[in-house]
Amino acid sequence: MVQDVSGVGQNGLLSTPAVSAVVRERVGADGSKANGAFILTASHNPGGPNEDFGIKYNMENGGPAPEGVTDKIFENTKTIKEYFIAEGLPDVDISAIGVSSFSGPDGQFDVDVFDAASDYVKLMKSIFDFQAIQKLIACPQFSFCYDALHGVAGAYASRIFVEELGAKESSLLNCVPKEDFGGGHPDPNLTYAKELVARMGLGKTPDSNPPEFGAAADGDADRNMVLGKRFFVTPSDSVAIIAANAVQSIPYFSSGLKGVARSMPTSAALDVVAKSLNLKFFEVPTGWKFFGNLMDAGLCSVCGEESFGTGSDHIREKDGIWAVLAWMSILAYKNKDNLTSGKLVTVEDIVKQHWAKFGRHYYTRYDYENVDAGAAKELMAHLVKLQSSLGEVNKLIKGVRSDVANVASADEFEYKDPVDGSVSKNQGIRYLFEDGSRLVFRLSGTGSEGATIRLYIEQYEKDSSKTGRDSQEALSPLVEVALKLSKMQEFTGRDAPTVIT
Repeated sequence: MVQDVSGVGQNGLLSTPAVSAVVRERVGADGSKANGAFILTASHNPGGPNEDFGIKYNMENGGPAPEGVTDKIFENTKTIKEYFIAEGLPDVDISAIGVSSFSGPDGQFDVDVFDAASDYVKLMKSIFDFQAIQKLIACPQFSFCYDALHGVAGAYASRIFVEELGAKESSLLNCVPKEDFGGGHPDPNLTYAKELVARMGLGKTPDSNPPEFGAAADGDADRNMVLGKRFFVTPSDSVAIIAANAVQSIPYFSSGLKGVARSMPTSAALDVVAKSLNLKFFEVPTGWKFFGNLMDAGLCSVCGEESFGTGSDHIREKDGIWAVLAWMSILAYKNKDNLTSGKLVTVEDIVKQHWAKFGRHYYTRYDYENVDAGAAKELMAHLVKLQSSLGEVNKLIKGVRSDVANVASADEFEYKDPVDGSVSKNQGIRYLFEDGSRLVFRLSGTGSEGATIRLYIEQYEKDSSKTGRDSQEALSPLVEVALKLSKMQEFTGRDAPTVIT
């Protein structure tokens, strides 16, 4: 007789990072471990019956299926001629923890409904010094706010921040998970997390007394946004700062980092930290599976991508709550002598100290969402064609802005995986300038309609006297060049991006 076991989180709520932890850590009553997991998620897109819905498969290491597997799955979908429906299955109450058994055509089948948070909370407590974070949260001078945007992170926020760390319930915003995310867009950025942004003193009608620390999660809790009082931390800076402070602030990393990695569009802030700390460094295509390969080979401890994803080798997914706890750990460490008296070291202080030491990568991303797919492809083809004559490109640039450096090289990013030797081509169009500035153009396909063009603009400033400028002001010459170079308005009809981060 064959016995199959299927596990599901209580009430059907499991965050993407928690799924990875369950696959990697959870052992069944019979000693079995999961071979993989299906995640049903809208990710960071609007969800509900009339919005996005995705099916994602994670492998036995807890990470997203690699391209070799997803390509085979896609090829198989082309040959499907029929499908079968299992009728007469008993209802399983997924609100009640326990195992339900019934017989199927191949033998007994068990459904194990388990506490969605217990494995994940246990893992977080093995990584971070919860007592140090508790002391920070208990400090009268410290306050924080966490916004789950009505996504699945809400199922973990109360358990971790309130029950384990002693925060007040009032610290939590939108932490009741809803099927349609309350009608909102669960993408943790300055555009969509309006309530948190206002509370942190950055909105059009900001709160007069913002908390010291704020954070948001996306729909499936793998992305994060970190804010200080009236201060936004870019995801590119966030991963660099976590890497720079991990060894002294987070017990899990006390013996050192194996290496660090970032996605290609992410700013080079992490590169500078890696060089300074003499760490292995990797630049990979967008997609967490590339980080997973490095981690499985013991080459990478901390990684991140500019699209609000940060994580480490504790699992094989980006992890929004992990990133928040990492920042809380850094704040707790920096303030270990200030909790009873004196002024707290703030999020803004930590970021500016980092810039003073490593330099600042002025950085922004323009998203043009739901662009006509044909127009988007024409724009990208135009950018590739331009790369064949850098002389013409630089002539065009000087005609737009004489104060912008020349392009030194341009290409379509290609990555050869150092672990399995696989090659990923056409991962983004790059223009690399002589002064270290970069323009990167990518098409993103995570939405359900049209195409999203992402434009990344970056400029490095090492002079500490010049690291305090407004980011959009500092980048405005490069923005102007990027829009003219790409003929953005001509191809897309858009005179402004949908989102600026």
